[in-house]
Amino acid sequence: MTASPQSKPLHLRLPATSANLGPGFDAVGLAMALYLTIDATTAEDFHIDATGRNADLCAKLENNLILTTYMDVLAVRGILAPALHLQLHNEIPLGMGCGSSASALLAGILLANHFGNLNWPAQQILEEACRREGHPDNVAACYLGGMTVSSITKNGLVTATCGQDLNWNLLLALPPAGFSTKKARALLPAHYSREDAVANIQATALLVAAFAQGRSELLRTAMQDRLHQPYRAKACPLLSLLLPLTGDPAILGVALSGAGPSVLLIAGSPAPSTIDDRIRQTAQDPTLEIIHTTISKGVLQT
Repeated sequence: MTASPQSKPLHLRLPATSANLGPGFDAVGLAMALYLTIDATTAEDFHIDATGRNADLCAKLENNLILTTYMDVLAVRGILAPALHLQLHNEIPLGMGCGSSASALLAGILLANHFGNLNWPAQQILEEACRREGHPDNVAACYLGGMTVSSITKNGLVTATCGQDLNWNLLLALPPAGFSTKKARALLPAHYSREDAVANIQATALLVAAFAQGRSELLRTAMQDRLHQPYRAKACPLLSLLLPLTGDPAILGVALSGAGPSVLLIAGSPAPSTIDDRIRQTAQDPTLEIIHTTISKGVLQT
């Protein structure tokens, strides 16, 4: 079966995400206003015109997560995927713990839903993305925006979102080299103490309250973690260097972004003009790349 080639063009804008936010391991994600933007139309052959960050990689057809997901979602349902021309602009750092794979995967599913005429509702789109990603935190936050908490239950994926309108400033400190999620997960222990588990439950509860109530004073305590950051610190040395900034009056919280190696810092609004200098000085790297952004409201689809 072939999907109708007369499908209308599709415009997508998908945000970057920072998962975990310290203690919320595999449960919490924050959508950031750095975007993967795609304008898609049917074509004679697959083709990608890419601009922005890592444009050369984004333009490759081979092993392209957007296209492989798009074609596989339809192939599983016996539909031959129409060839697409993608005009793509990317602002999301690749391989840096900023949810680039989640945004690409979700883009592929949304393309399949549109050009394959699947007519899936939001819940089914999220369930498919979660199944393919293996955990829900990034894809749920990417799709729904804000700070999204997600859980896989026997009855399916359950999500809750808050904090979409908070005016906190987000700063991403990016080391020069990336780090794969697979390698990051291999660093974690198989078991944890009850003390560490309880500490993370308490911190995660405070984290949700901080975003739900806009209580920035909670973040210094709420973003402390014992389950993954201590074990990834050697592989992500920027984290250990920047964690002391948690005591800086201008910094509300510091955490590894996703599995790293990037570090997310949350500041109030407006952030001091000297904040980049403080971060670079603390990191002992005057050339450290720092991206300023804000909280995103999630996927835009037109």
